[in-house]
Amino acid sequence: MMRQSTVTWSDEETATDSGPAAESDTVVVHVQLRPRRGSTRRCLAALAELAGLHPAVAFALTGLAKDDRVVRVTVGVELGPRAAVARFSPQAQAAYSFVSALFTTLYDHLPVYTTEPGSAERAAAADLVARLEQGAATPTVVPAPRPSSPVEQIPA
Repeated sequence: MMRQSTVTWSDEETATDSGPAAESDTVVVHVQLRPRRGSTRRCLAALAELAGLHPAVAFALTGLAKDDRVVRVTVGVELGPRAAVARFSPQAQAAYSFVSALFTTLYDHLPVYTTEPGSAERAAAADLVARLEQGAATPTVVPAPRPSSPVEQIPA
């Protein structure tokens, strides 16, 4: 399945520096894959295969959206507790290796680092994961991508 283990976090526990972090905060990095609509299943199959090569890494499908040409598949990868990441723990090393493999193995699906997905994207991803676990072949309703916030925009 797509999910190696259940990863839960709150807005304060993401990889952004939005305030003081406690020792037990979990750092999560989000990588977005953007397969063309016709190759989405191939992308998910390649992601599942890559997950099999990295069984120690906790990650989850955290977002799903689309536009006219691509489907945006967001993967949240848990790096571990903030203090352990700073010391480059074995868990963090394994997660970095997985993220590196995402970029090198799935380069055809245009991976990029991204922010935490919005609620509609998270709901669509949860629906897809639930349907995959049940073996259902019915399609998931995929929302259009959320507009970027001013903080995420790069001036031209």
